[in-house]
Amino acid sequence: MTYSRIIGTGSYLPPHIVTNKELESRVDTTDEWIVERTGIRQRHMADDATALDLAEFAALRAIEAAGKNREDIDLIVMGTSTPDLVFPSTACLLQGRLGIRNGGAAFDVNAACSGFVYALSVADNFIRSGASKCALVVGSEVMTRLMDWNDRGTCVLFGDGAGALVLEASEQAGILSTHIHSDGQYESLLNVSAGISRHYELLRSEGAFLRMRGNEVFKVAVNTLGRIVDETLAKNNMSKTDVDWLVPHQANIRIIQATAKKLDMPMERVVLTVAEHGNTSSASIPLALDTAIRDGRIQRGDVLLLEAFGGGFTWGSALIRY
Repeated sequence: MTYSRIIGTGSYLPPHIVTNKELESRVDTTDEWIVERTGIRQRHMADDATALDLAEFAALRAIEAAGKNREDIDLIVMGTSTPDLVFPSTACLLQGRLGIRNGGAAFDVNAACSGFVYALSVADNFIRSGASKCALVVGSEVMTRLMDWNDRGTCVLFGDGAGALVLEASEQAGILSTHIHSDGQYESLLNVSAGISRHYELLRSEGAFLRMRGNEVFKVAVNTLGRIVDETLAKNNMSKTDVDWLVPHQANIRIIQATAKKLDMPMERVVLTVAEHGNTSSASIPLALDTAIRDGRIQRGDVLLLEAFGGGFTWGSALIRY
C-alpha cells in the first residue's frame, strides 16, 4: 500500500514585526486586552510582499530540508485566502517562480483557516492514488491586507506568513488519515465582505474587509474541534494517549486550550506560536509544525494531530506519524 510521508518542512515570516504596543496607537485597544483574550503579543506584516513571495521562501526551505530537486515536485497544492491574482492560481505562479517545468498540477485551495489541512488532504490522496509521487503543500497568507484597522475586534488577531512541507510516496505510513468538513450555513459569522462577483464595488472603494462575530465563532469552533478529535482517533483505533503532539491552527489561545483539554493533553505537548505569529490563517499550522521540527521538539516516529477551523465554516484534521 502506498502512503504519503513528510520528508521536509519550511516556513517564512516577513521581517516587519508589529507589537500590541504599536497597535495601541492605531486602534482603541491595549496590550493587556489583546493578550488576555487571544494570547497574541505580536504579528508579522508583509508590507509590499505577496502570498507568492512568502510562499517561495517557505517552499525553498522545505525542498532543501527534503533533499529534493525542484523538478522532483510533481504536484503543488496551496492553501490561501489571499491569492496574488484571481488567476492564475498562486500555486501555479509558485511553480513558475520555482522554475518547475515538468507539467505537474498546481492549484489553490481556499478553505480559509482550514486551507492547509484541506491542501494536505488533497495532496495525500493524490499520492495514495498514484497520481503523484512528490508533492509540495503550502499555506501562505497576507491577512493584514484584509483588515479594517478601525475594527479592534479583528485587526489585532491576524498576521502574515507562509509554511510548506514536501510529501513523498512511501511504503511507510506517514499521513495516517485526514478529515475535512464544511457547513455553509455560517457564512455570516466569518467572511470577507466582497468578491469579484458580489459587492465588487467594495473592492474598488477599498471597503472589503474581514468581518467576524467572535463570540459565536468561538462557541462553534470549540464544539466542532472536539468532535473532529473523536472522529480522527476513532478512525485510527487510537486513544488520546497515543498522540504525542497537538499542532493546532493558531487562532486564539482559548480555543487551543479547549482542544488540548479535550485530548487530556498538557499544554507542554501543544505547539504554540500564536503569541509570536498571531493568526496567519492557512499558514499557521505549517509555520508551527516547521518551528517544532527545527527546534527539535518533534522527532521522527512522533504521532501528531493537526486541526483547524475556518470561515465557511470549514474544519479539518490530520493524524500523522512523523
